[in-house]
Amino acid sequence: MINSNETMNKSVLKEALSEELNISLQAASSIIKTILDSMTESLVNGDNIEFRGFGSFSVRHYDSYTGRNPKTGEKTVVKAKKLPFFKVGRDLKEAIDAGQNNK
Repeated sequence: MINSNETMNKSVLKEALSEELNISLQAASSIIKTILDSMTESLVNGDNIEFRGFGSFSVRHYDSYTGRNPKTGEKTVVKAKKLPFFKVGRDLKEAIDAGQNNK
């Protein structure tokens, strides 16, 4: 399926889904696009996403603050922002830890 040294990206996921479900690459691409679009829409709307055992996605709000330009040392105001946050689930955490211990 996926080589241990290969980076997971949409293309790799599309090929794996196509092979696993015996569907066309176009159908696999459509499934992935639907999932990612739905997840994005949920996060934009402020909803949380949870995949039990894998992890959860949420949006965190960060207030504005005074920062410093590292090149010039000049103070600057960093605007408030919202950023996506991923919290790993227990099953994924344990699987990764077990994989590290086997190497």
